Amino acid sequence: MTTPYLATTVRILKQLRADHRTLAMIVAVPSLLMVLVYFVYQDYPTMPGQPTLFSRVGISMLGILPFVVMFLITAIAMQRERSSGTLERLMTTPMRKLDLLGGYGTAFSVAATVQAAVACAVSFWFLGLDPAGGVWLVILVAVVVAVLGVALGLLASAFARTEFQAVQFMPLVVAPQLFLCGLLVPRHQLPGWLEAISNVLPLSYAVDALNEVSQHPSATGQMWRDIAIIAAFALVALCLGAATLRRRTA
Repeated sequence: MTTPYLATTVRILKQLRADHRTLAMIVAVPSLLMVLVYFVYQDYPTMPGQPTLFSRVGISMLGILPFVVMFLITAIAMQRERSSGTLERLMTTPMRKLDLLGGYGTAFSVAATVQAAVACAVSFWFLGLDPAGGVWLVILVAVVVAVLGVALGLLASAFARTEFQAVQFMPLVVAPQLFLCGLLVPRHQLPGWLEAISNVLPLSYAVDALNEVSQHPSATGQMWRDIAIIAAFALVALCLGAATLRRRTA
């Protein structure tokens, strides 16, 4: 680990700690949305002996919500650094691009870990979500997916020139994954060409991994494979972000 990388990580963590609104959004929003999902499905009829609809949908939402929130916050925060001139000043130093994005990624990944842990705690101990697998497995998948959101947010911010443009990446990067990840319709029931697209979208593997945890009492090889694919997507996104990061704002 290099000094610029560590310095960037510490600086961003201090900024997050001082920004109470952003910190509250990171920690609280996924949990509040999980509560909303719970009440939406609370009175939905269920066949005797079958899991409730919230049990089936909620486990997937524990991966999707942190992913969406961390993508949005990371992309906007990084773009704010650019518009304030901080990023351009840092890029005039000998700091490597990968050190810079690695520092941002690590700092926001710490926030993502707290976010995922809080959302899982609320879901398990207050909303009654009860997956077959261990709680720690759900938290692990949720954290890795949230880190993926951080990495994709950093990649999107490398292409955006304003905060508004960063937000516009939401429907381009996030929305297709929400539609094709298997949350709305099982992926094997999609038309062949849509299933092929879903096979190259990382959020599909997040939903698959969480479904494995919800159905099996212990970790499965399929779950570990899905986690490895998600982590690989995050690493590639971070490297692409470093490769495409401009040294000047304009």
